[in-house]
Amino acid sequence: MLRVLRMIGPYRALAAGVVSLNLASIVFSLFSLTMVIPFLGILFGTQPIVTERLPLSLSGDALSNNFYWLTSQVILDDAGQVSPSGKARALLYVCVFVVVMFFFKNLFRYLASFYQSRLKNAITRDLRNRLFSKVMHLHLDYHSDERKGDIISRCTTDAQEVEASVVSSLEVLFKEPVTILLFLGTMVVMSPGLTLFVLIVLPLTGLIIGRIGRSLKKTSMLVQGQMGTILSILDESLMGLRIIKAFNAIGWSERKFSRENQKLYHLQVRMSRRRELASPMSEFLGTIVMVTVMWYGGGLVLGGDGMQAATFIGYITIFSQLINPAKSFTTALYNIQKGMASADRIQQVLDTPEAIRQPIDPKPIKGFEREIEYRNVSFSYADGTPVLRDVNLTVRKGRTLAIVGQSGAGKTTLADLIPRFYDPTEGHVLIDGIDIRDYDILDLRNLLGIVTQDALLFNDTVYNNIAFGLEDVKQEDVERAARIANAHDFISQMEMGYQTPIGDMGNKLSGGQRQRLSIARAVLHNPPILVLDEATSALDTESERLVQEALYNLMQHRTSIVIAHRLSTIQYADEIIVMQDGRIIERGNHLGLVAHNGMYKKLYEMQAFV
Repeated sequence: MLRVLRMIGPYRALAAGVVSLNLASIVFSLFSLTMVIPFLGILFGTQPIVTERLPLSLSGDALSNNFYWLTSQVILDDAGQVSPSGKARALLYVCVFVVVMFFFKNLFRYLASFYQSRLKNAITRDLRNRLFSKVMHLHLDYHSDERKGDIISRCTTDAQEVEASVVSSLEVLFKEPVTILLFLGTMVVMSPGLTLFVLIVLPLTGLIIGRIGRSLKKTSMLVQGQMGTILSILDESLMGLRIIKAFNAIGWSERKFSRENQKLYHLQVRMSRRRELASPMSEFLGTIVMVTVMWYGGGLVLGGDGMQAATFIGYITIFSQLINPAKSFTTALYNIQKGMASADRIQQVLDTPEAIRQPIDPKPIKGFEREIEYRNVSFSYADGTPVLRDVNLTVRKGRTLAIVGQSGAGKTTLADLIPRFYDPTEGHVLIDGIDIRDYDILDLRNLLGIVTQDALLFNDTVYNNIAFGLEDVKQEDVERAARIANAHDFISQMEMGYQTPIGDMGNKLSGGQRQRLSIARAVLHNPPILVLDEATSALDTESERLVQEALYNLMQHRTSIVIAHRLSTIQYADEIIVMQDGRIIERGNHLGLVAHNGMYKKLYEMQAFV
């Protein structure tokens, strides 16, 4: 619960305002109820008329006496006698007074809810922002191990549960306990003996209800985890809808979703049973306590043990108002248990260490001057699987390096070390003689333009996808980048030109069009270093020709690292390295490697034959 309360820290002033308004509402509620007691006593003749006013003080006797005196003045006529018209007038005054008190009670209650809404939504907003920022900064290994749907679930449903828990925490700590204490304090003043009896009976209900709620946190954790599974299946199914239809796997997908949805159903039913049991159970137990108090207190009145009927009626009225805060307290405890489960899941993400860390005193880098060097570089995944083994390589400025090899040889991982998507397990990657781990990460990545095999576009306009990550980009600059990428012609033919939405992941475009947009994006950023990861391998011949031409335009006067599947596209490279099992087994230019009669020649001849 402390973890949830810490989220309120930045909004202490707002939280204090909510608490103060709730307290004001409680005070007006209590005052409106206690007002009835002296009136009933005088009205029905059980309380003597008070004709003398005591000096004003905060003592209970003085306040009670003076209130009785004020009520008596209303009831008495000019001759100092109790008259029916005086009683009627007093009844009217008391009714108006109670209405006014309840008006202020509900006014402050509304204002508390108004500002409470701002508080809880602000906390949820900040929590989602923190989660999104954390997820964006976490290393790629984390995203490989975690389900996307589970991450989405933590950012949405879990954050929503924490919102409810924050409100419940305020109620549990500040509102309901204060209400209960004030009402109990008033009851003690009215009848210490009867209140002692209440204090013996009431905690028993709390023990019973608390016993029911112990497993709620565990069940809630299971529900949120299963919700993450459902969202993952939904995301995968929407992304792979074409394949699902092509392989007639709709029924299989439906059965898989239905199985997981049934598990979620059972978990939610279990959780709902426990949660929904709180209110009726507390109401039933509260009724038992109420009847018990009426029986015991009624006996005191009938036995003439010092408790007046009017006082007992007022006591019962106040005690009845104690039931709702007790029920709310119980419900709030249930919400906190649920919220704590969600807070734990969120905290697991926030506490995940960032494998790629910004250096404490980063060195700025604004340009690329000489060379990129891999010095004794090895890399293994978290499970210990080796990917790169003792790689030594230098790429000089303005030159093109091509990397070839079979799948799993480590080609992409070698390129991913430069933007620090991963850091080497051993060795160093240096730019201009300085380890890239010493550079500011943002400055480092500003030097790079990356074009991958899968053109990653966003559900936005053509213009915004090309200008992605940049502010205040001129239309002519975007068009110039598109021309260099051989994209301007097909963009101009679209219905809204550069303002045309391209759909989710650019699904309204062909593969070649998507790739040329991603190249235009790289052109606009104008990076000195390019990383091209099999940028043409998934294209047809015509699209490949257009994209390859765009790539040639992009690579002019830049240092390029090209991961190639089709060897015909990298014969121009200044140096070609062949990788196998994480090692460089051959290096040279195209003609030299063909003459060497090694792995490169075998790969080249296989593709030439095909």
